Amino acid sequence: MLQKLREKTSGWIAMVILGLLCIPFAFFGMEQYLFQQNHTFAAKVEAPPKWWQSAPSWWPVTMLWQREEIDQNEFRDAFEQARRQARAAQGDNFDPREFESIDNKRRVLDGLVDRLVMQMSASRAGIAVSDEQVREAIQSIPAFQVDGRFDPQRYQLALASQVPAVSPRGFEQQVREGLQQSLVASQVAQSAFVTPSQMDRLMKLIGERRDVSFVVLPPPAEDTEPVTDEQVASWYEANKAEYRAPETVSIEYVDVDSSALPVSTAPDEAALRQRYEQEKARFVEPEQRLASHILIQVEPGADAAAQKAAEEKAAAVAAEARKPGADFAALAREDSDDTGSKDSGGDLGWVAHDGGMVKPFEDALFAMQPGDVSEPVKTDFGWHVIKLREVRSGEQTSFEEARAQLESEMADVGRERAFNELTGKLVDQALKNPSALAPAANAVGLPLQKLGPFSRDNGTGIAASPAVVRAAFSEVRIQDGTVSDPIEIAPGHSVVIRVTGHTAERALTLDEVRERVVAEIRGDRMREVAEAEADAMVAKLAAGEPLSALAEAKELTAQDVPNVPRGVPVPDPAATEAYFEVPVPAEGKVSPGKATLGDGRVLVFAVTKVTPGDPKEASEQESAALQQQLAQVAGSEDADGMLKALRKRMKITVAEARL
Repeated sequence: MLQKLREKTSGWIAMVILGLLCIPFAFFGMEQYLFQQNHTFAAKVEAPPKWWQSAPSWWPVTMLWQREEIDQNEFRDAFEQARRQARAAQGDNFDPREFESIDNKRRVLDGLVDRLVMQMSASRAGIAVSDEQVREAIQSIPAFQVDGRFDPQRYQLALASQVPAVSPRGFEQQVREGLQQSLVASQVAQSAFVTPSQMDRLMKLIGERRDVSFVVLPPPAEDTEPVTDEQVASWYEANKAEYRAPETVSIEYVDVDSSALPVSTAPDEAALRQRYEQEKARFVEPEQRLASHILIQVEPGADAAAQKAAEEKAAAVAAEARKPGADFAALAREDSDDTGSKDSGGDLGWVAHDGGMVKPFEDALFAMQPGDVSEPVKTDFGWHVIKLREVRSGEQTSFEEARAQLESEMADVGRERAFNELTGKLVDQALKNPSALAPAANAVGLPLQKLGPFSRDNGTGIAASPAVVRAAFSEVRIQDGTVSDPIEIAPGHSVVIRVTGHTAERALTLDEVRERVVAEIRGDRMREVAEAEADAMVAKLAAGEPLSALAEAKELTAQDVPNVPRGVPVPDPAATEAYFEVPVPAEGKVSPGKATLGDGRVLVFAVTKVTPGDPKEASEQESAALQQQLAQVAGSEDADGMLKALRKRMKITVAEARL
């Protein structure tokens, strides 16, 4: 047999077949034996060679594709940063378990993939970022500045304080990569523009007004027709997802509230006097200054000529105010741009050096002598000419005047101490027997209270606190039935809980919701009756019958409202939106329609006239701001479209199991 096999495989045809079989193994099979695969990426981005941009991903030439990876550590760092941002933004409403969803992980990973796609595209296009651009970007970061200027020591300290620490060279590389990946998108976004004809068309639409007649139909009569079992069953099956009982828990808890704790002893005279002497500097009325000012306003973004003109005008006003016998109040009423103080002669009242005014203004005011008029002082509001009218020195508050405040503060300190001691003792007792809360409550002399069952959304009392809800519905508390750590509801107010009962979310049976289903069926019938009545009226309006006659036939009164603008609820936001959705009526015709109001009633209307907006009514500033806003929106859409196109040209592999 071996001899026959050798004869069959020694011919030229067999050699050709064997050679053809070796080709795919050379491209696809050998690397499995020659190279050990140990992938750790969370996502991988592959781009075709620049000399063959349309190369299919299944072609053997993929070995020449450019490959970049997002490893698991990079993804975890980004996800943790997103977690910190969400916790800071949501506060007590932050739910760690919900944040761990796969949708959130994919959202963070997609952001990393987008940046990598943009960076690879920029690099392949030969786009580079100069050292000067990197330096300017770093020096413009506020965290590295002192008094508005870049501080090398602050820069080094900030990098060293990162966890883990970042070297200057490493940070510069991060900035360079960030600039490189954002450069193309930002330039595309900035290249968008809006033409004058587009602006005119949009201004006409925004300012459009419509003459409307409408009538609100009364709700139909109560539905009294019988509801059959078949209808109930059919409705229940069609809407089964809506009939679910939420997950609920029952808890027992101990409430520790410092405001309810008695103070063991009142502070004695010696203790009060000792605290007063130790904190005497705190009981001083700050120095105050009675000031007036004249503001020469100038916009922060004004050009150099406008800034110079405002400064010169302020200097002229200051010189006029220093003349013997000058009436500062009269000058303020004539020249000041501050509408809040102009009519009162620029009077600002008593001013303390406590940040109530902007810093340059306060610094100048508290460097003056009574009766002085300052040189022009520059702030974000413009140029100020300040007059100091009177100084009221700071005064020491006596012990007798501060006594009530000291007693209250020392009582608060005593309650805080008692609160901490009581909470610590409660935790110690709970740790001795973590599966029961009653012994710990008895040990500290606080009542054991019960609450529930309640769901995540309908809790009352302490169960309205997001922190309590998170703890009560956590898997550890539900499965183990152990006592929680103290949960802070408010400063000086904590609770310790234990879950005593749990019911999982479940589908409600038809018997449990039969009455609700019947009510919904009847309500749906009534809506259908109201909609049919409205549709019939709309059809008659379209046929040419006037709304007033249709309303009168139903013993209703139609209301005529001319010049209805967009966004004004007449009589309801849904109605106004419907007015502007119907087409412009033809000459001598109306555009009819209907809308369902917030209370369920149906409104039938007829648009009789449309008046386009007048672009000339908008000021130059309003037009410029709108044009800039539209250009930004268009630019953002262009950048998003470019990113989507670039992603389609690349092969993106996501390893969800490693997220």
